[in-house]
Amino acid sequence: MRALVVDQSAPSGLRLGEAPDPSADRSRALVDVRAFSLNYGELGFIGSQPDGTVPGWDAAGIVAEAAADGSGPPAGARVVTYGASGAWAERRAVDTSELAVVPASVDLGAASALPVAGVTALRAIRRFGFVGGERVLVTGASGGVGRFAVQIAALAGAEVVASVGRPERGAGLAELGAAEVVVGLDTVEGPLHGVIDNVGGSGLARAFSLLGEGGSLQSIGATSGEPTVFPPYSTVGPRRRLEGFIMGAGLGRDLAYLIDLIAHGKLDPQVGWRGGWDRVTEAIEALLGRQVAGKAVLDVT
Repeated sequence: MRALVVDQSAPSGLRLGEAPDPSADRSRALVDVRAFSLNYGELGFIGSQPDGTVPGWDAAGIVAEAAADGSGPPAGARVVTYGASGAWAERRAVDTSELAVVPASVDLGAASALPVAGVTALRAIRRFGFVGGERVLVTGASGGVGRFAVQIAALAGAEVVASVGRPERGAGLAELGAAEVVVGLDTVEGPLHGVIDNVGGSGLARAFSLLGEGGSLQSIGATSGEPTVFPPYSTVGPRRRLEGFIMGAGLGRDLAYLIDLIAHGKLDPQVGWRGGWDRVTEAIEALLGRQVAGKAVLDVT
C-alpha cells in the first residue's frame, strides 16, 4: 500500500512511499483511510523513528474488513479511528474500542480532526467536574485542542476565557463560545475554576496563581518549549491542583459523543488547513509555524 513513511533524509522527515499492508484480526478492523489529521505532539516523534515507519494517530475512512469477533461495525461503515501509529497510509488496522461510526452527514475529513485533540479537550474538562457558571481558562486556545476545549467548555455552561499568543490568532474564538479572548494572561483576573494549559512556560505559573479554592490546572502540553519557574511562596495558599494529563485509550465512546455533536451542529471541528497528502511538508510547516487555526487535515488521494 502507499503510505507516508519516515525518511530522515527527506526535508520533513517523511516521503510518500510503500509500506506493508495491515490486516484485520479478532478485535481489529481494517479501514480504508480517506483522510487524516496532524497533531502538534506527534510531529515531534518523527525524528526519533526509524526509516520506513508509518506514523499517525488520527484517521477516518471506510471499514474494508470487520473485526472477526464482531465487536465493531461491518464492512462499508464510515468510521473515525485512533491508534498509536499507522494513520498516514491508504489502510490501517485499528482496535474496535478506538473507533466510532460517522454518519453520512459528517465529512470524513472533519471527523479525522477529532480523536486526539477533541477527546483530549473533552476528558480534560471532565476533570473539573461541574463547570456550569464557572470561569475556565484555555491557553493556546487557537490550536486544535484549544478550539475544541473552548467549544466543549462553553457547551457545558462555563464562562470561557480564551488566551492566544497573537491578536490575529484569536479570530473566531468568540463565535465558538469564548466569553473573553485575551492575548497572554496579563489582563486575566481570578479566581478561575479550571485551566487547560497547552503552552507551559511562565504562563503556566501565572495561570496557576489565578486558580481559586479547589481549582484545577490540567497540563496538556508545553508548546512554548520553555521551563516553568514558580516564584517563592506562589504555591502556598488556597487548596488548588496542578495535574499532569494524558489522554489515555479506549476513545470509542467519546468519539461517538463528539461525532454526534458535530452531526447536530453543536461542535465545529475547525479545520484550518486542508489538502492532499502529497502536500504533507507544507502542512507540517504551516502547523509548526502557527499558521493553522485549528486542525490540519490531509486527504488520501
